[in-house]
Parts: sequence; C-alpha cells; structure tokens
Amino acid sequence: MSDTGNKAALDRSDSRVRHDEGIGGAIRAFIDRVRSGDLGMLPVAVGLVLIATVFWSLNPIFLAPNNLVNLLFDAAAVGCISLGIVCVLMLGEIDLSVGSMSGVASALIGVIWVKLGFPLPVAILAALSMGALMGMVYALLLTRFGMPSFVSTLAGLLALLGMQLYLLGSTGSINLPYASPLVKFGQIMMMPAWLSYLLAILPGAAMVWFGLDRMRRRAAANLSNPGLSVLLAKAIILTVALLAVVWYLSQGRGIPYMFGLFVALVVIMNYALTRTKWGRAMFAVGGNREAARRSGINVNRIRVSAFMVCSTLAALGGVLAASRLASSSQQAGTGDVNLNAIAAAVIGGTSLFGGRGSAWSALLGILVIQAISNGLTLLNLSSSLRYMITGAVLAIAVIVDSLARQSRASHGRA
Repeated sequence: MSDTGNKAALDRSDSRVRHDEGIGGAIRAFIDRVRSGDLGMLPVAVGLVLIATVFWSLNPIFLAPNNLVNLLFDAAAVGCISLGIVCVLMLGEIDLSVGSMSGVASALIGVIWVKLGFPLPVAILAALSMGALMGMVYALLLTRFGMPSFVSTLAGLLALLGMQLYLLGSTGSINLPYASPLVKFGQIMMMPAWLSYLLAILPGAAMVWFGLDRMRRRAAANLSNPGLSVLLAKAIILTVALLAVVWYLSQGRGIPYMFGLFVALVVIMNYALTRTKWGRAMFAVGGNREAARRSGINVNRIRVSAFMVCSTLAALGGVLAASRLASSSQQAGTGDVNLNAIAAAVIGGTSLFGGRGSAWSALLGILVIQAISNGLTLLNLSSSLRYMITGAVLAIAVIVDSLARQSRASHGRA
C-alpha cells in the first residue's frame, strides 16, 4: 500500500476514534447499537414509563408515594425468584418449579420455627438448603441422564407441591408471630432517610470509580474511550434520578428494607455475571455450549451452579413471601408466581434462547409486572384482565427479542 493509502487509513481510524469520544459520539454510538438490534433495557424502560403514565391518568393514586411503597414490598419476593430464573434462562434452560419451591420454603419456616420451636435462623437456613438441594437434583438429572430441564422441573413442581401440602397438614396454614422480626421485615421495616440517600449516591460513585479504571486500561491498550464527559454525565443523571426517587418515596413511608435486600442481591448477581470468571462462563455456555466446552469451561459445573442458585433464590423468595403475609399457607407459591417470575426475567430483557441476560432484567421486569397488577387492582378490574395483559406483555417481549436477534444476525453477516 502506498504512503498516501496508509495516511488515508490512519485518518479514517483517527476519525472513528474521535467519533466515539464525547457526549455526541456516545449518542451516535447508542443509536448505532439500537439500529443493529442491541436494544438492551430500552424497551422495558419505555414500557414501564408508558404503563405508569396510563395508570396514573386513569387513577392518580397509582403514583402516590405510599402506593409505590406497597408496590416495592410486593415486588421483592417474586423479584428474588425471577433473579434466579435469569441464571437458568441464560443457559437456555428453564425451571418450572420455582413457585412450588418458594411454597415449600414458606412451609418449612412455619413448621421448623413455629411448630417445632427451632430458632428462626435455623428455619431460614433449612429452607435455603432445601432450595440448593433441589437445584442440584435438577442439574444432575440434566448432566448425568440427559433429562431436559423442562421435564425434570415439571416433575419437581408436582413433588414440591405435594411436599408443601404434607408439611402444612390438614390445617393448611400456619400463622407466624406478628411481632417477630421476620414479619416486621416483610411489612413495616423501612430504611432511615440518611441510609436511603447514601445508597442512592453510591451507584453513581461506583460508576465513576470503575469507569475511570476502565478508561485507564483502555488507554494503556491504545483503545478509544468514550471520554470523561460521557462518564460524568451518566453518573450525574443516575444519581439525580435515584435521589429524586428516594425523596419522592420519603414523602410516604420510605423505602422498605425488604426491597433493599432484593436490590442488593441484584447488584451482587450483576457483579458475579459481569466481573467474575463464573459469569463469563455463564455467557459462554449460554451462547455456544460446544464452543465453551472446547475452550476448557466445565459446562456441567456451570449448569449445576446455575440451577442451585435459581432454586436457592426461589427458596429465599418463599421466606420473604411468608414474612410479607405473616403466614405459611397452601396458597404460597401457587397461582401466578411461576408466571410472574419467568415473565419478569423475559420482559426485563433476558433471552429465552440463552447467552444474553442481566441481573437488572429481574428488577425492571418485576417492576413492570407489579405495576400492571397494582394498577388493575386500583381500577377494581378482575384478575382475568391481569393475566391477559401480562401474557400479552410477555409475548411482545419475546417478539422484540426474536426481532433483535434477527437484526443482530443480519448486521453480523453484513
């Protein structure tokens, strides 16, 4: 190649680097990603705003601070279950027994703590251990016997449902002490204002800290950077938004500790998926199982860990549901719990086809589900409409995911 050609190539390369720098470059890059089919969390964020706008216009109480606080309380238990579902969906698998697993965990709390008189921490540990054990069973059935997860978890659903009925006995319900710390945690415990504001500031500070470290590493590798202005703008927007949410909720009862626990689990899961070897292996196995195996990843071990995490979080969801309802009953984990947990993960952006997902999808997805449920309840509409609307939203989410996959594939071939 001539010197003139080399100079032109370098000019084009420098132009691309300059194009990526600054806020304008970041906006253009975002538009390019959307056009290529990489929608990220954009559809669910837009959908959540539309849902809130519609229900607020029909009943202004929907956006009242105390109503939103109740929504957060109700979202925490199923949100934990959905967070576990994200793990198995990323591998292209499914767990249909998470609702029944949460019901068994709720029953174990009532039996071990109330009936048998063991300390509450022992009961909680037993419930979580039961969840981990069931997850291991599903994974072994898959890895050792080749039983599809759809079949094994469907069998587990029936077995766990029978176990729940057996544990609760003829009464079908065990009331938990209303004055106990567990019930207070699920019904009335709120964060103090100073803690809420502090936690609202931390995400923006963490974004700047990790962003600067990433910029230093990319600069050392002679890679382009979006620029410090973009990083600071994102951090400021995020911090202002979170502070506004905390201030608004503080006009009512505040932010529940139970929802704070759920968000903390989301943050931990996000760190594990994005910044650990285990997380990278999860994406690799979900994207191409054979390629992951050839690269040295222990595929069976990753599958076992995913199912164990899923069932353990389902058991934790059952514990939180028991604390919210102040009872262990035969209705715990039944009804639409399975639907809502799986739908929340998919609506939030986790792909049913494996290889793509995020811990944040469980958070955004369950907010959409609970917003629909809460809004329809305020309008005094029947539960039949809630099922139909949730099903329609789930179908739209899957269609968007499929279209995005096709768009990414076509851009990849181009």
